[in-house]
Amino acid sequence: MQDKIWFAELTMKEAEEAADANKVIIVLVGSVEEHGLHLPLCTDSVQPEYVAVEAAKRTNSLIAPPINYGVCTTTRIFPGTISISFQSLYRITCEIIEEFIRNGFKRFLILSGHADEEHMSALRLAAYHVISRHMGEVKRRELRIMVCSDYDFAYELRGKYFSEDDGHGGTIETSRMMAIKPELVKKGGRKNVRKLPKFEVTVDPREFLPDGIRGEPEVASIEKGKFVNEYIIGELVKLIEELKK
Repeated sequence: MQDKIWFAELTMKEAEEAADANKVIIVLVGSVEEHGLHLPLCTDSVQPEYVAVEAAKRTNSLIAPPINYGVCTTTRIFPGTISISFQSLYRITCEIIEEFIRNGFKRFLILSGHADEEHMSALRLAAYHVISRHMGEVKRRELRIMVCSDYDFAYELRGKYFSEDDGHGGTIETSRMMAIKPELVKKGGRKNVRKLPKFEVTVDPREFLPDGIRGEPEVASIEKGKFVNEYIIGELVKLIEELKK
């Protein structure tokens, strides 16, 4: 029988046993953000959940209830994006990890489906400050936290399998969603490979991201999505196995 993978589905006794077994906790973070004319606002939440579930099954890990709001700096101007502040994400991440530590857990993988620079910085800062607070309480490296986005791995495939210009809502992201929830993918995604001028700060990126995307969604496919998702799952499994050492 497959062990439960969702932390919130455990009984209190099972949670205690999971802590005693030093199970890895996967903390999912998503966003409510525009992804062009063809992908849903939940894209950055659907993708990490899918790969986390598969990785948790393969490593006997647990998944915390997701945080499905993020810091959406670039895309706030587009309809549908619901962004929270850096401080809000930082604080809720700190508090969630601290509560798991209070319950006896010591190994964490914070996995974000949203890769905004400010967003990821909030998660990394939260992890750093939690580790710092517990330096005197636990043995060195007994408490371990990793922070990454699934796109840290997906974009490793650019250049070899996908265009170097691929990005938000492009071939990779559209393909992944087609493989996970095809019913949510609509027609209408249009090619856009324009870039923001280097080092320029702007609050309105629509001149360079007219549909809120970057890449070529027209050439996406289910097969490409399955390939990318499986690659990411494999890399997550490696991270979790490292955390368990």
